[in-house]
Amino acid sequence: MAMKKNICILGSTGSIGTNSLNVIKTFNDKFKVRILSAKNNIKLLENQIKEFQPQIVAVSEYDAAVQLRKKINKKIKILSGTDGLIEAASDPGVDIVINSLVGFSGLHPTIEAIKNGKIIALANKETLVAAGSVIMPMLKKYGATLIPIDSEHSAILQCLIGEKAENINRIILTASGGPFLHTPKNKFIKITKAEALKHPNWSMGNKITIDSATMMNKGLEVIEAHWLFNVPAEKIDVLIHPQSIIHSMVEFIDGSFKAQLGMPDMRMPIQYALSYPDRLPANYQRVNFSSLGKITFYEPDKNKFECLQLAYNVLKKGGTAPAVLNATNEVAVEKFLSGDLPFHKIPRLISAAIEKIKSIKNPSIEDIEKADRLAREFAHKNIH
Repeated sequence: MAMKKNICILGSTGSIGTNSLNVIKTFNDKFKVRILSAKNNIKLLENQIKEFQPQIVAVSEYDAAVQLRKKINKKIKILSGTDGLIEAASDPGVDIVINSLVGFSGLHPTIEAIKNGKIIALANKETLVAAGSVIMPMLKKYGATLIPIDSEHSAILQCLIGEKAENINRIILTASGGPFLHTPKNKFIKITKAEALKHPNWSMGNKITIDSATMMNKGLEVIEAHWLFNVPAEKIDVLIHPQSIIHSMVEFIDGSFKAQLGMPDMRMPIQYALSYPDRLPANYQRVNFSSLGKITFYEPDKNKFECLQLAYNVLKKGGTAPAVLNATNEVAVEKFLSGDLPFHKIPRLISAAIEKIKSIKNPSIEDIEKADRLAREFAHKNIH
């Protein structure tokens, strides 16, 4: 009987984390939770600890670690802070690290997992958006493996199996269009937090849901796809597909297409990442094509969804520009959610930061960290 793979979940209380635990529970003969980590939802983390009995737990704050120590099995090791996440990601007993942390905080744990030759199931977009030029060479250097969890990149990965890179004509990332697909741009000035958080197809955390509403989420995925599949920006297209049945497509030089289809259920790409390159049987809801009636497609309006165009711009600009875009967007979304920045001003703030902060070519991690810091400082000073 094959040994169980030990799993570390960074961000176990979020949408990806809870879905990952669902998959692991279904296949408990193949996977075992070794490490869980969470930021603020300590109550849910406690419940996860009781059910999955990890050997190590990492939390963001030292005080939370102290309180957790009083409530759980004394044999469980408690880590805290950034150092705790890094220790968790590099733990020698872990086979697969699921990185579902939100934001730039996911970068260093990914780097440590790579340095320790792990399989990384990546849901943290910011790792490749901000530091793809550094991360991709590191994978080869340390013999680590990176498998995307995003449904779009998982779809592209599946479409490319058995294909030669030189035969790719273009990659097409599909997008739901979010809640404002048919909302005129002149109405964006009145968009509320509640409206922006109503995603039509997916259940996600607040940050990624707002990114979907602005279509920044798809812009970040364009940058990720460039690094994951070594495809230039001009060969990466976005197509709005509101039903979210086709998760992405590849067009080849002979004019043929491959597409990966399935219900909008994050458990499927998570399961594929954990079992890759194999597949495991599952009883998830199947697509009933006869009941669909029709599936539709639209070209994205980059004038209306300015964040998507900004992502293409920084990908072509290169250097630390994507890190600036990412950091400013994180602050902008945070400020929108807190009521301090109107929805329609999110792309304006990001554009201003890209214009203001000089891009460093061929950046080091230190250059990327500096760009991230400068972008956040700029964003906080220019919220108005």
